[in-house]
Amino acid sequence: MDIINQKILAALQEDAAMPVADIAARAGISASPCWRRIQALTESGIIRARVALLDARKMNVAVSVFVQIRTNQHSMAWADRLCAV
Repeated sequence: MDIINQKILAALQEDAAMPVADIAARAGISASPCWRRIQALTESGIIRARVALLDARKMNVAVSVFVQIRTNQHSMAWADRLCAV
């Protein structure tokens, strides 16, 4: 792993949709060798995937949480105390 590959990976981690020309400029090489390096990093498994990180607030998405509780008490009083917490 040389410094050029490290710069390429840093750029991709910042923005996986960054144009190859911009990545190449950051790495200090031209676009063609940069593209070949990205391909080699992908084929070797160093780059596993390129993903999009979404902003949940802008998408107006709420969080859903599922909780499972086991108890040896089954009274309504116990359930009321649990729900009050």
